[in-house]
Amino acid sequence: MSPTDLIPAPRAVEGPYRTSFVLGTGTAIAAAPGTEGVARWLRTTLGSALGRELPPGVAGAAHTITLRIDPSLQREAYRLSVASGVEIVGGTAAGVFWGAQTLRQLLGPDAYRRACVDPEAWRGIAHQVIEDAPRFAWRGLMLDVSRHFLPKDDVLRCLDLLAAHKLNVFHFHLTDDQGWRIEIKRYPRLTDIGAWRARSKNGHRASELWDERPHGGYYSQDDIREIVAYAAERHIAVVPEIDIPGHSQAAIAAYPELGNTDVIDTTTLSVWDNWGINPNVLAPTDNTLRFYEGVFEELLGLFPAAVSPFVHVGGDECLKDQWKASPAAQARIAELGLADEDELQSWFIRHFDTWLADRGRRLIGWDEILEGGLAPGAAVSSWRGYAGGIAAAEAGHDVVMCPQQQVYLDHRQHGGAEEPMPIGYVRTLEDVYRFEPVPPALSPEAAAHILGTQANVWTEVMQDRSRVDYQVFPRLAAFAEVAWSALAAPADRDFAEFERRMTAHYKRLDALGVDYRPPGGPLPWQKRPGVIGRPIEGAPPNV
Repeated sequence: MSPTDLIPAPRAVEGPYRTSFVLGTGTAIAAAPGTEGVARWLRTTLGSALGRELPPGVAGAAHTITLRIDPSLQREAYRLSVASGVEIVGGTAAGVFWGAQTLRQLLGPDAYRRACVDPEAWRGIAHQVIEDAPRFAWRGLMLDVSRHFLPKDDVLRCLDLLAAHKLNVFHFHLTDDQGWRIEIKRYPRLTDIGAWRARSKNGHRASELWDERPHGGYYSQDDIREIVAYAAERHIAVVPEIDIPGHSQAAIAAYPELGNTDVIDTTTLSVWDNWGINPNVLAPTDNTLRFYEGVFEELLGLFPAAVSPFVHVGGDECLKDQWKASPAAQARIAELGLADEDELQSWFIRHFDTWLADRGRRLIGWDEILEGGLAPGAAVSSWRGYAGGIAAAEAGHDVVMCPQQQVYLDHRQHGGAEEPMPIGYVRTLEDVYRFEPVPPALSPEAAAHILGTQANVWTEVMQDRSRVDYQVFPRLAAFAEVAWSALAAPADRDFAEFERRMTAHYKRLDALGVDYRPPGGPLPWQKRPGVIGRPIEGAPPNV
């Protein structure tokens, strides 16, 4: 495979020249201190796929893959040199790992299989030097497992797919109105009751169709530990999200005292079976604060700071109607000297910002947390457009750009009638490739606060792994290049060249078993005739 077929595109390539390295039965791996984990990954992944033992070898020797760290390089930068042997040098083990991902691409699509299909195949790589480093430190994917639960093995597979695309942040949306997905031992009803719903809306909430099968599931604490360890081995940070104070009906169904009991009878609530914005939000009481402190205390024990320095608290789409009608909420506003319900939500979020900061973590939330004032150390996921991120960055807050108009991968990929359950604006592969995370109007000081970018996957109309695959791929490959590579301005990007490289990348996705949307449209089994979505016509606004 040629270096001109790599995705994401590297910064610089010298060569290729004639073939100089062959991955044969005698190929070894020499791992310098700090790179042992990458060596283990190469043996288990490449070794299994290509039928090679890859035993320990001598650094710098012919027929040897040498791994080492050079602290003078940027943290995630790497240099991959191919001669009679291969040397991968990284600024840290993460850089070495990304270099190993590039080596995997150079070895062809068979390197993406789980077992060797042709032990006698010739595996040659041309003499070359690739120097590379990412544009952004935060290159993420958010996966919603609340609307539709994905089993643990599907989550582990998702992490492998992120690693294959040099994406390094997994935002794990664990709770919402439609299901609570993480075991909290001190509050067992969160999963005994909150993880299960009686049925699910089939399609958009305007659809008259229902899936009458009960739906649910959750991750045990050992499942979470396994997911976190698996991510860490792949140099992926995990950002767990516990959504507060809105999007909380599953929690209220399990523990009715968490809701606004002076407004509605919360004992009648069940885990929500529909989609949209729910009016049932948490009560701003001391009991609620103590309850969620207990949740976050267990959460921090499952997500160590080295892997999860950020904790996401949601903060989006919190309707204030119940607070306006609640004597208890109004009394709290008066007690705290707040102006309105927006400031009450700000007080709620600030409480947990301080609580997390005292324990060495940073709070991040959706851009609504800007309303009513934001705690100094909090970071913002700018989802409603660029505006929230611009305001936050100009105010000195760190920002992850993930505008729904550009990188919500639940939005449809084509305007055709056969697109399954079409939601939102048309966002083609080319549209995602031309996405620019840093608005040109930002001052240089504010632009420095853009940590990076993230694509978001909301699963209301994705009932299983295959549907997630279809919505996410191939667009995640374009997003990965936006997040990693130093690209030209959007209008000047060479999409035709990217599309040419995708020809090779589709073969990698085929080997991985990814049910992506083919360039020519959905396959017959990928269609969902008769299940309505909510398509929005025209180009998305640039807000």
